[in-house]
Amino acid sequence: MEPKVNYILVGSFVAFLGAAVLVGILWLGKTDYRGSYDRYEAYMKESVAGLSVDSTVKYRGVDVGRVRDIALRPDNPEEVLLILDIARGTPIKTDTLAVLETQGLTGLATVNLTGGSREAPALVAVEGQMYPVIKTGPSLFFRLDEAVSRLLSEEGLAQLIVHLDSAAVGVTKMLDEENQTLLKRTIKDLSDVAQTIAAHRTQIDQSLNGAAKGADNLVKLTASLNAQVPTLLAGINKSVVALDRATEELAKTSKTVGTVVNESKPELQQFTKRTLPEAGLLVTELRQLTGTLTRVARELEREPSSLVFGRKAQPRGPGE
Repeated sequence: MEPKVNYILVGSFVAFLGAAVLVGILWLGKTDYRGSYDRYEAYMKESVAGLSVDSTVKYRGVDVGRVRDIALRPDNPEEVLLILDIARGTPIKTDTLAVLETQGLTGLATVNLTGGSREAPALVAVEGQMYPVIKTGPSLFFRLDEAVSRLLSEEGLAQLIVHLDSAAVGVTKMLDEENQTLLKRTIKDLSDVAQTIAAHRTQIDQSLNGAAKGADNLVKLTASLNAQVPTLLAGINKSVVALDRATEELAKTSKTVGTVVNESKPELQQFTKRTLPEAGLLVTELRQLTGTLTRVARELEREPSSLVFGRKAQPRGPGE
């Protein structure tokens, strides 16, 4: 008796295994099914050694895509055609530059996208282009190679020899007999200065020690002032508070005096109009009375008996 085969289970297993294999192939192949990409082209005028398919494309150091294909440009073999898959949404602008960068000592290269200002429009394909073309710039090694090549070329060596010859002539002119004499004199003067400094080393050391002590004293004085300033400020604040209180009391007293003066103003006016004239008359009469009493006192001193017998009659003159 033959065992029954569960075709549904076998078919499900085969379908699952096929899907797993497909996912693995897609993951290993890094195809576009992992995300949405925009395709761009770039033309390199330098060697792309170290760059390979699936190399990383970075935007300001951030991974944004990969190199899809590398080939010589059909219409210009002096340039290398790079096809780049860059994540959709990456701000690729008309002023964006693609530059090759070598990673350390491994020699592996990546494409780094730089630039791309906010004001620049987005990069799009123009008529006759299959994909938008990103501008390229020279890498650091390419610039160094060109500089060294220019320097080591025949024209560069000739210019270098001319410059060295000019420098040698200048040094020769500078070291003529007169300048040599001046140089010797300068060296002698420097020697004299050194000897003078050595002779006054003790005084210099003392001056430096004095300066150091002065600096220490200044530090101590500053620390003392820092310690006393809070107390001084507190006293000043108390004085200010007391002055404010005294000012307030003076203002209250001035207000009270003004109120008393205003309230006594009718009595003062009455005193000025009535009492002062009467007081003036009284003072006048008192002065007269005082004068009369003074005369009476003088007469009593001269003739005390006149107080009892009265004043003597004056003797009559001849013919009266």
